[in-house]
Amino acid sequence: MNETTAVLIAVLGGAIRVSTPFLFVSLGELITEKSGRINLGLEGTLVFGAMSGYAVAVNTGNPWVGVLAAACAGAVFGLVHGLVCSLAKVNDIAIGIAMMLLGTGLAYFFGKAYIQPVAPDLPSINLGWWSDVPQLQAALRVNALFVIGVILAPALWWAFRTTRAGLIIRVVGDSNDAARALGIRPNRVRVAATATGGALAGIGGAYLSLYYPGSWNEGISSGQGLIAVALVIFARWQPMKCLGAALLFGGAGALGPALQSVGITSGYYLWFAAPYVLTLGVLIASSSKTGAMSGAPRELSITK
Repeated sequence: MNETTAVLIAVLGGAIRVSTPFLFVSLGELITEKSGRINLGLEGTLVFGAMSGYAVAVNTGNPWVGVLAAACAGAVFGLVHGLVCSLAKVNDIAIGIAMMLLGTGLAYFFGKAYIQPVAPDLPSINLGWWSDVPQLQAALRVNALFVIGVILAPALWWAFRTTRAGLIIRVVGDSNDAARALGIRPNRVRVAATATGGALAGIGGAYLSLYYPGSWNEGISSGQGLIAVALVIFARWQPMKCLGAALLFGGAGALGPALQSVGITSGYYLWFAAPYVLTLGVLIASSSKTGAMSGAPRELSITK
């Protein structure tokens, strides 16, 4: 196997592994933003979900119970965020930053006892059984949560287009007046959407601590919750594009380790910064008023 092929296979495997938290957090933020609310607190939700899932998995010996606990923890954070933002004269951005600090602070405080204990890992699925190439087999060994996330993206695309719940979220996100005229209470819908988005972010955190990298430590997230907000903008608020964008960001994050795996160490830290450079590029591109906000819900604060 030549060097180029080895790098491409390593990037493929890394993209699948690294993209999973991006996928869950971005889909959660997509649901929230579709309702007309932005949640910058998902970084704190992600970290607290990672800690909660790991702690419960350690104590129960079951990683799936840990995932459920992480989802519940994320839903609680989303619920609190949604309820506070429903109050008059409350700014979504400020509350999001406060929730981010609260989530990371609580995770660091309660998670100190779980830095050393080892939790059981989530199971993986061998999709490379047909190949005799060890590198390709390793690249195609995917976690079950990645498969769930891949299924969730088209499911949300379908739900927003055809189901009553999806249409209600879209109406609320586009016009408070139209929603009220239909007898819909926008605040209730936004609270539910924010709680659902928080639950998905918590699952993304559980993936970090229970599979990749598969341990709990205070630096586990590296800003992935905040990057996911930019990812949703980059995906133009479309679930299927979120899937592609998550894989793109995951591939960017896997580029440095992939090059290092074949002995290319020059500029390693520069390649390691690729996801952040990509995020910066997305934010610069989305700052334009002409076309950058196409597809954005009209009640979303960043569009006003």
